[in-house]
Amino acid sequence: MTNKIRLTAAQAMVRYLSAQMNEDGERFIAGAWAIFGHGNVAGLGEALHAAKDSFPTWRGQNEQTMAHTAIAYTKQLSRRRAMAITSSIGPGATNMVTAAALAHVNRLPILLIPGDVFANRGPDPVLQQIEDFDDGTVSANDCFRPVSRYFDRITRPEQLLTALPRAFAVMTDPANSGPVTLAFCQDVQAEAYDWPEAFFTPKVWRIRRPEPDTRELAEVADMIRAAQRPLIVAGGGVIYSGAEEALAAFASRFNIPMIETQSGKSAVAQAHPMNLGASGVDGSAAANAAAEVADLVIGVGTRFQDFTTGSWTLFKSPGVKLVSINVAPYDAAKHGAVGLVADAKVALERLTDKIGSYKGVVDAKARADWLAAVDAHCAAPKDGNALPTDAQVIGAVQRATGKDAIAMSAAGTMPGALKLLWQSSERGYHMEYGFSCMGYEVAGAMGVKLAAPGREVICFVGDGSYMMANSELATAVMRRVPFTVVLTDNRGYGCINRLQRGTGGAEFNNLYRDSLVEDQPEIDYVAHAASMGAHAVKAPGIAALEAEIAAARGRSIPTVIVIDTDPQNGPGFGKAGHWWDVAVPEVSDREQVRKARQAYETAVKERA
Repeated sequence: MTNKIRLTAAQAMVRYLSAQMNEDGERFIAGAWAIFGHGNVAGLGEALHAAKDSFPTWRGQNEQTMAHTAIAYTKQLSRRRAMAITSSIGPGATNMVTAAALAHVNRLPILLIPGDVFANRGPDPVLQQIEDFDDGTVSANDCFRPVSRYFDRITRPEQLLTALPRAFAVMTDPANSGPVTLAFCQDVQAEAYDWPEAFFTPKVWRIRRPEPDTRELAEVADMIRAAQRPLIVAGGGVIYSGAEEALAAFASRFNIPMIETQSGKSAVAQAHPMNLGASGVDGSAAANAAAEVADLVIGVGTRFQDFTTGSWTLFKSPGVKLVSINVAPYDAAKHGAVGLVADAKVALERLTDKIGSYKGVVDAKARADWLAAVDAHCAAPKDGNALPTDAQVIGAVQRATGKDAIAMSAAGTMPGALKLLWQSSERGYHMEYGFSCMGYEVAGAMGVKLAAPGREVICFVGDGSYMMANSELATAVMRRVPFTVVLTDNRGYGCINRLQRGTGGAEFNNLYRDSLVEDQPEIDYVAHAASMGAHAVKAPGIAALEAEIAAARGRSIPTVIVIDTDPQNGPGFGKAGHWWDVAVPEVSDREQVRKARQAYETAVKERA
């Protein structure tokens, strides 16, 4: 007879989560982030309290941002561990939808457990319940369906017997990894059930490494041997596979240059002689020049996003061919690529055995010229009274940090500037740019630091993103999670203001001064950050910024360093980069827009 354990559904969920391990002998779900409300406090809240000594719970300030912390944590750990996030029903749940979309786009595993309506429909409608006049089964949590890899609504305790294993199967699947949502009806959380004891037996979830199909492998090997100027595009899949060393060795052995996506940057250190740096819209002159003449583009773990490819105008060589090495068949087949569906590390190793003595071509001078240009862009300003550019801020931080520092950001100017200019060590770069979610930065920095406590974490954030979501700074102070925030203040949305001007638009509604408000706000970011307990200071210039970066290392709480930057000149790296498809109006009474439209149409014709 099977032994039974009587527990509530919520208690059973927590016990099951505690028993699921990764290959390193650690719990796959490191713990839970929670903001309690009537939809989860009595059920999950009580269950988490009972397990607090072995399964930690962290309190967040906002459901979206605590989920961002969890996402950054799993991203930094290459999807080897994850976190659970629980909220009440209603706005607590829908606050997490943005985070779910972020995790979905970036293929990152998180477990979302929003409370849900009463399954028994006794107190119907319950507080915060969305009522669909045509469908009585709909709740606010149905918003999670399109942004979850797996969605389930738990309306009976015993449904967890199938839902939880399915959830872990998705989160640990390298091809299908992403957010899982288990909408947990609040009355069901409190219901008891006699659970099979075997359900709670510890289980190890192994990340599989699919081998390539022999025919696909042979075809790709033949294409590489036949290429005259092959080029590797290194994506985030390199890091998630743990293929960093394999890629570096492959590129060196066959003398094939590589360029980086936002997710793939730092898979191979910038110092590697085959690394030409960033590609595409925010790409280096060396990388984009190599892309334009490549006759074979070999994507490794990339989905070929528009920034990477210059909206598909970057690869200009007549007859250029595309190979996509990817664990996900969906990605491997994009844009007519010849797909090699396999784990990145395994695929590179198998190709190495097939290619033989082949050698590609690397333009070492172009690489050296670009790195020299980086040094020039990032040098301290000669005019000590001028507002620094973002490039000069990046240069100051680079000079003041050690080689193991992790630079992180998410939206605005800094992602492009950092991708272009930050000279990263291996795994020294963390960027959320699949969703480019403003507000990820501060919460994400806490997640990165929790995942890599021994490394210095530098969060680059503009004043616009900081204003959107900064409250997890208080959480980091409470939990004594130290990281450094470099807050560049250009008095508004400077990045989009420049894009607005670049597409012929008038400066409008981005900078405070252009927002039809007579009295611009004068926000004291130092006082604001200090009010949450952080060490906060204003750096009057680049030299002071370098000194404050160094001073922050000895603290056990976050440090926020505010520095004013130039909203007009912005990044400060000249004409680097590439065209990006941002549609310009066909009709306008403004001459600037009409001229921008002509340039836009010319660029679109080049892609066609």
